[in-house]
Amino acid sequence: MSDATATTAGSSRTVLGAFSALSVVLIWASWLVSTRHSIGTALTPLDLSLLRYGLPAIVLAPFWLRTGLWPKNTPKLPLVLMVLGSGAVFFQVVAFGMRHTPASAAGVLLPGAMPLFTALIGMLVLGERPDNGRKLGMAAIVLGGLTLLAGSLSGHELSWISYVILPFGAICWATYTHAFKHSGLDAFEGGALICVWSTIMNLALLPFFGTGLLEAPIGEIGLQVLTQGVLSGLVATLAYGWAVRSLGGTQAAAYTAITPVAAAAGGGWLLGEPLGWAIITAAVVTGAGVLLSTGILSRRRG
Repeated sequence: MSDATATTAGSSRTVLGAFSALSVVLIWASWLVSTRHSIGTALTPLDLSLLRYGLPAIVLAPFWLRTGLWPKNTPKLPLVLMVLGSGAVFFQVVAFGMRHTPASAAGVLLPGAMPLFTALIGMLVLGERPDNGRKLGMAAIVLGGLTLLAGSLSGHELSWISYVILPFGAICWATYTHAFKHSGLDAFEGGALICVWSTIMNLALLPFFGTGLLEAPIGEIGLQVLTQGVLSGLVATLAYGWAVRSLGGTQAAAYTAITPVAAAAGGGWLLGEPLGWAIITAAVVTGAGVLLSTGILSRRRG
């Protein structure tokens, strides 16, 4: 392969990776709004988790049947961290946090914090060395969270659950991001294994917690099937896996910082959530961090 051909292929791969990451942003924003909307309905967090992972597990069955539930050539620790970091455990952590947090604020504390923790894990565990531009992006994400906290103290109150549980969910996802990068699995294999193992966990819990699927209106179930199962569970999982493979873990996660802006808009427009100065400022500042966290200033210098 000539240098020109290799360069063109690399550029195409980067563009496709960026498109995949941006698609995930829009899907995650709709997922935050949809999950928040489900609170107060007959559907339980376990029901939502069943819809999110069960449908993709069925669609992606050819992949996990081919690899097996415990692939022989896949490092076991990355696989376990992938399932815990983005599977049923991650979902229940986030669902608990979302019960106490508006979608507009959750966009700052969950997907907005993912690039920060992904970069920190890369630095502290994997020895990555972000340049000054990316460090500035990380600082912008922190500033966004502090802005939200300042607004909370001045009247727009969020409980400690919002500031502890949702960032912990972001740490889980950041762990998954790096684990997937080192697993050797492709996007379809990784997504299939995460979904099938999560479905097994959910089905094991079903006799103890029950389900509201039989009582919920068909329209509500249809909405959650679309946002949880099809978009978030299937499309976003595959798209994010491709973005990680194309861009790298830290850079792929950086794109998700745009989600706070989209989540704030969706929470205000679709759910009627109040958008005070703190939420709007925090969403914009955190979203701006993505431009720096992706290394855009470094590329311009190069």
